[in-house]
Amino acid sequence: MIRPELRYEGSCHCGEVRFAVTTDFPELTTCDCSICARKNALMVKVHESAFELLSGADSLSEYQFHTHTARHFFCKTCGIYPFHRKRVTPDHFGINVFCLHDFDPAGIAVRATVGKGMA
Repeated sequence: MIRPELRYEGSCHCGEVRFAVTTDFPELTTCDCSICARKNALMVKVHESAFELLSGADSLSEYQFHTHTARHFFCKTCGIYPFHRKRVTPDHFGINVFCLHDFDPAGIAVRATVGKGMA
């Protein structure tokens, strides 16, 4: 199914961090690395040019581990993970689609990625 490229707004739980992405949702991904497995996020990959932080830069906390390439962002107030800067493609963001307003992931293919085995 071909979806139109649309702009979606999203936020953390408390609303301090607000962002927008433009995507046609070619696929959604899960990841089995140690952090993704624990946060259980369903993600869409978007280029940095399709991402806009609308508010809350000062409310973000950053976490890095292993190679310190990926940059995982969390709201300092509510603790929700809305997005991360990807490790393999650092000019892209992984967006937690559960943070997008009025978005239903039903019908979009989900690909399981292998992060656990990355060296």
